[in-house]
Amino acid sequence: MSEIVFFLEELSARAMLEGFLPKLIPDTIRCRYVVFEGKQDLEKQMVKRMRGYRVPNVRFVVLRDKDSEDCRQVKDRLVGKCSEAQHPGSLVRVACHELESWYLGDLAAVEAGLGVTGLARHQHKAPYDRPDGLAAPARKLQSISPAYQKVGGSRAIGPHLDPANKRSHSFGVFVDGMRKLTAP
Repeated sequence: MSEIVFFLEELSARAMLEGFLPKLIPDTIRCRYVVFEGKQDLEKQMVKRMRGYRVPNVRFVVLRDKDSEDCRQVKDRLVGKCSEAQHPGSLVRVACHELESWYLGDLAAVEAGLGVTGLARHQHKAPYDRPDGLAAPARKLQSISPAYQKVGGSRAIGPHLDPANKRSHSFGVFVDGMRKLTAP
């Protein structure tokens, strides 16, 4: 495998991944990003876009927020679309509830990326110890770091995220999936 194509619902996911993925995957693997205009656009276009991608040995990763939907239903629907596109081995991951849950699970990364002090000391307290349970993590992140903006904040936090951090279960599942996908 020499190329991974990420299908993403929003630009903030790309911004985070560009900074984070060098910690996870060898630099011999090229990453490409297809950013859609939201989750409906992703689901509407992904089959056609996957079928149209003609690079040999390409692997696909689909990353989407859960938002208020059932996580398993979202994943099952996306896995079905990958099969329909004739790429059944694609990695499908769902951020529960939003990508910001991953950031709240790593307050040291938020501190380092956004230049905010004093956050990491709260990491072992609710809700930061299990951030996937937060229904509105983006709002929570903005309340503790008012300077946070989705794309710029994701770009700043991404390089500081710790791949070993498992506070956000959905982040840990994403990391494990990427490691398996890129293993020699």
